[in-house]
Amino acid sequence: MGLNLLEKTELWINNITLDNANLTRMAGILAEVLKLDKEKVLVVDVRSNHITFDIMEKNVEQENIIGKESEILEKLGAMDGVNLYDDTYIHSNGILGTICYDQDNAPEIIENINTMEKEITERISKRAIVYPTGFELKEGLIEDTNTPFLKELLENEGYKVTIGKIIDDDLDIASYHLSDALSRGFGLIITTGGVGAEDKDKSVEALLRVDKEAAVDYIVKFQKGTGRHVKDGVRIGVGQVGLSRIVTLPGPNDEVRLAAPVLLECLNNNSDKTVTSRKLSEVLAKKLMAKKHMHHKHHTHDWK
Repeated sequence: MGLNLLEKTELWINNITLDNANLTRMAGILAEVLKLDKEKVLVVDVRSNHITFDIMEKNVEQENIIGKESEILEKLGAMDGVNLYDDTYIHSNGILGTICYDQDNAPEIIENINTMEKEITERISKRAIVYPTGFELKEGLIEDTNTPFLKELLENEGYKVTIGKIIDDDLDIASYHLSDALSRGFGLIITTGGVGAEDKDKSVEALLRVDKEAAVDYIVKFQKGTGRHVKDGVRIGVGQVGLSRIVTLPGPNDEVRLAAPVLLECLNNNSDKTVTSRKLSEVLAKKLMAKKHMHHKHHTHDWK
């Protein structure tokens, strides 16, 4: 019986280290175990402690997937330059996740494939991680008021929330943390801060690294190169990778509080990334315009 991977084709091997390993051979082993053509399996990302494969085939045979984790790890572990550990494991979203299931339960798994898909989707969708960003937080110069607020808000909505490490103002580091959160199966990944127009602001750029087609919208635009601004405006973004939604929110706490109900509404309505990004940017843009208007009135009054 064939199974449709439903566009969820990435597979992560976590807690693995490499030392001059042959990536082509690694992909070949995975293809061999899953009985796929070698060109259908690609290594798409390598990190210090995990590796990501992409299965370039939408339909696979059930007997070639279910319960294959042990065989895959055994064959990879026998390769030169591949180091596995007691806590090495395979993770994937959707149907491909059956690689980690017990083969003895294969008939029952196939019989209940739709139920399993729904359960996997629900479980992942309710796992959230919140990443604060910025030098000022990492150095303890200011208090992080966003993370506790978002944690409480999401937990009240039934999410299991993990607080991520403070992300440096660095594009490589930021994109690494987003990729890592994806590999760990978080369905909602939120960053706060780093969406401004200064050179140090990297959150939106990191989002576009992990989802090249992420929806990105301006909150405010201005002349590029004026003052500290090296970009032409302040943007927020929403991405989608498999079952995981990634949202880059601003840093000011009042803006996070304003955006949060809109985000929850979009999540509850299963709005796509384009709609979500547009609605978030609209509510934030209105606030900034109101601030600008009040600032202008205040200075006009003083001048008079």
